[in-house]
Amino acid sequence: MIDFAIHPDVYSVGRFSGLMPMLEDTWIKSHTPGDGVIYLISGFANFNGGARFYKLFKEHTELGGKIVSFLGGSTGQRLSSKQVVEALLECGSEVHIINRKRLLHSKCYGIKDSKGQKLIVTSGNFTGPGMSQNVESAILLGNEEVSSMSFQWEDVELSIKSQKWQIHTPSLSDLTSPAWKLLYDESSKRVDLEETETVTLLVLLGRADTARIQAEEGTKQGLGSQYFWLSKDSFSFFPSLNIKNKKGWKGTLSTMIKLRYVDLNLVSNERVTFEAENNLDFRLGTGKLRYSKVAASGDMACISRVEEDFYELRIFKKGSIEFNKLQNHAINYIGHQGKRYGYIDNSEFEQIAKVRLNKQ
Repeated sequence: MIDFAIHPDVYSVGRFSGLMPMLEDTWIKSHTPGDGVIYLISGFANFNGGARFYKLFKEHTELGGKIVSFLGGSTGQRLSSKQVVEALLECGSEVHIINRKRLLHSKCYGIKDSKGQKLIVTSGNFTGPGMSQNVESAILLGNEEVSSMSFQWEDVELSIKSQKWQIHTPSLSDLTSPAWKLLYDESSKRVDLEETETVTLLVLLGRADTARIQAEEGTKQGLGSQYFWLSKDSFSFFPSLNIKNKKGWKGTLSTMIKLRYVDLNLVSNERVTFEAENNLDFRLGTGKLRYSKVAASGDMACISRVEEDFYELRIFKKGSIEFNKLQNHAINYIGHQGKRYGYIDNSEFEQIAKVRLNKQ
């Protein structure tokens, strides 16, 4: 079977709406952990590109499976990060960093196991944006199609390794080797965002988001953590989710951001959590809104990414002029309760909402 898609939700032929669902089917839903070899080739890679898969990768190698990764590296360009390579190595992957003046642009993913082979050829890098919000194409070839053209993953691996390129194989036991110098550090706060990352997330809030906001102080309704539920495709919207919980790659992955609550006129450090083991949703901690009555079910939360780890949050009441203009951009659904979300460029958000976004 052949599946083709342009994501996010642009066009698809077959079973899958984009690259992420193809990878989920290939590496998780249709695969038995420990069976065969998982392959990953990408010129660019960051931690959030693999956040959905680290749990599976770890289980796969612990049960006897193998992972082979080829990533681009450079001393002068931000191609692959130290964080994603560390994560892959911790999961048991064999990682090769290719250092060339001509960049490694190929993006191919797949598997060879007891059921056969699958190959995904795509424009999407192993990054948060490549997996979610960038407009990318991907085609998934099943075992029958792969076999008909005599494709073999082992031949791809051997052919790459035989090239007269500078190929480095990093390890966690030697963090001073030349391979690590080809990787950039995602934890650096001097990161300039790409234009595609300076966007505002629009979320129509539900009762689960606002019950504690509307609760009276000291009542039972106000107990528990206050957060907003966000969509599963938020990998490109937040910094590296490389804070693991006590279960390691299982359970949750999270990151810390600075959030300016414009309606409350304060800034607070908040946690963003990816539910890696359960429902796969993102949660944004918004504890400062508890008891504030600032937001109710049906209102819109506008979360603007201003800098790498700095965001502004604004609430627009249902029926307001700003709400009515912005809600048409919330075209995607979260779950089955009618909750919607969408993204727009910060410049467009400023124009529609008649606001000015400010850096720290």
